[in-house]
Amino acid sequence: MQFRQQALSKLQSPEELDLPVRYARPQGLLVLAVTLVVMAAAGVWAVTGSVASTLRAPGILTHGQGSYVLQSPVTGQVTAVLAEEGKRLSAGAPVLKVRTEHGDKVVRAIAAGRVTALVARIGTVVTTGADVATLERVAGADDPLLAMLYVPADSAAGIPVGARVDLTVQSVPSQEYGTLSGRVKAVGRAAQTRQKITGFLGDKDLAGRFTKDGPPVAVLVRLEKSGANKSGYAWSTAGGPPFTPDSMTPADGALHLAEQHPIDWLLP
Repeated sequence: MQFRQQALSKLQSPEELDLPVRYARPQGLLVLAVTLVVMAAAGVWAVTGSVASTLRAPGILTHGQGSYVLQSPVTGQVTAVLAEEGKRLSAGAPVLKVRTEHGDKVVRAIAAGRVTALVARIGTVVTTGADVATLERVAGADDPLLAMLYVPADSAAGIPVGARVDLTVQSVPSQEYGTLSGRVKAVGRAAQTRQKITGFLGDKDLAGRFTKDGPPVAVLVRLEKSGANKSGYAWSTAGGPPFTPDSMTPADGALHLAEQHPIDWLLP
């Protein structure tokens, strides 16, 4: 009966015209105004603002001419090591002396280069075709250093030539000396296999590291020179390290890509 009585009362005064009209509260208008201002500012920023993105990739310092693996042309026991790691050799320079059945034979460098690894030691028995050393090709002592970065193939297309690169060099404490500065010189056209990278670097372990997530694209970076410090190259700190990093030193690169407007992300 109570609900029936309420329904009858409702029918008797359906429009409640005697009740005052409720307007929006000032707090609600303020919230609405702030929301509109924020949306307008976001729209302006999406069109006129810009966002920079960074792509990170592993790499190595190099002279850009690649390396080669020196193999023994004879079978025998190494009796002398005639070269040192880090030293430059001319073409035909002696590397090892090997005692064979037909007397002592000298294993010589095929092309001029810097010795980056010596596998054979005194007393080692080598066979014909065995790897005994790795040499990086260098034309001269003043050849500039470069950096070769190995970028995932699906990210390489967005790297412009001339993009700024910051390199963290493994042999240089970045907390003290900062990062090495460079610019993208060239971007490879196709992804490289582990075998191809091994052929260029002369190191299958490094090639395995660079291809662990699939065949990458090689990006060549020109290092910026500077006469203001002992290294001869520009660093993010004023002085930089008191030495020049060696080639074949691992480095991690941060490539600064072109800035984009946020609205570009929404457009097809």
